[in-house]
Amino acid sequence: MLKSAATEAAADLELSPTDTAEIDRVARALCSGEHDLVDAPEWVDRARDAWDELPPVLRRGIRRFRRHSGRRGVLVIHGLPVDHDALPPTPAVADSVQREATVSAAVLTMIACGLGDPTAYQAEKSGALVQDVVPVPGSEAFSGNTGSALLTFHNENAFHPHEPDHVLLLCLRPDHDRVAGLRTACLREVLPLLSPETRQTLSAPEFITAPPPSFGTDNPDPEPSPILTGAPEDPDMRMAHIATRALTPRATAALTELLHAFDHAAHTTRLAPGDLALIDNRVTAHGRTAFHPRYDGTDRWLQRTFALTDLRRSRDHRAHDGYILTR
Repeated sequence: MLKSAATEAAADLELSPTDTAEIDRVARALCSGEHDLVDAPEWVDRARDAWDELPPVLRRGIRRFRRHSGRRGVLVIHGLPVDHDALPPTPAVADSVQREATVSAAVLTMIACGLGDPTAYQAEKSGALVQDVVPVPGSEAFSGNTGSALLTFHNENAFHPHEPDHVLLLCLRPDHDRVAGLRTACLREVLPLLSPETRQTLSAPEFITAPPPSFGTDNPDPEPSPILTGAPEDPDMRMAHIATRALTPRATAALTELLHAFDHAAHTTRLAPGDLALIDNRVTAHGRTAFHPRYDGTDRWLQRTFALTDLRRSRDHRAHDGYILTR
C-alpha cells in the first residue's frame, strides 16, 4: 500500500532586483559582439569565465544543489533576466533552437558551466546547446517537447550512455491559461513507496529503454539494463514512461508500481517568465501537464540546456573535445 510522500516545499532561490540587474549586465556583455554564437566553443569559454561574475547568492545556491539536490531533486530559481521587451514571437516549428547569443541563452550557458559543462546531442535538435521547447502545430498529441498533451514522466535521454546529469528549463513565456505545469517526481520520495521486491526487480537488467523519435530510427537495439543503479539507499535512475519496456512478468509489475508511485509523489510547478528549473536528471523524472496553445506568437516558450558534471567521461562520444555528443 502506498504511503503519502513527503510534502516538503519545492527548493526555491529568490533573487533580489539587485541580483537580477547584475546577472542581466553580465549576460548582456556576452551578447555584445556582432557574431556571438551560442554553440561556438570560444563563446562557451567566455560564459564559463563570466560565471565568476554572477552574484554570490546564485553561485552558492547552484554549488549546493550540484553537491546534493535534496529530497525533491529540483531547484527553481526566480527572477532571472530573459529580456522580455526584446523577445520575438514564440517559434512554432519543430527543431527550433537558439544559435545567436541572447540574454536567456547567456544565462542558461553560464549556469550550465556552474553545474559542470553544457552539452547537447547531435541527433537531437541538430546538436544546439540552447533549444526551444515550444508547441508545434500538428504535434498536439505528441508526448515530447513539441506537444501540448500530457508529457509523461521520463529521465532525459535515459537510453544514452552519457545522459545529462542536469536539465535546465528557463521560462521565457508561460502558456495563455497559466495551466501548463512542470511535473517532477524524485526517486528519494518515490523509493519509500515501493515494495522491497519491486526495488530489487528495478535493479535487475530486465528493461529496455529505446531512443526517442528525435534521435532517428537507425540506432542499434539497446541492451537490457536496470532502471535503478548505484547505492541502494540513494540510487540513480534511467527510465522513460513511453520508451521503457519490461522484459519479464515481474519487471512489468515493478514498472507499473514505479509509475504509480511517480504519480503519487509528483509535484507540479508552474513556471513564470524568469523562472529556471534545475532538474537532477539522475534521480528525478519530469513531465508536463496538458495545455492549449493558440499559435498566435505568444504561446508557452521555454529554453532548455543540458549539463554534464564530468564532461571527460563522454570524451569518446565528442569530436574535437567539443560539447556536442556525436553518437
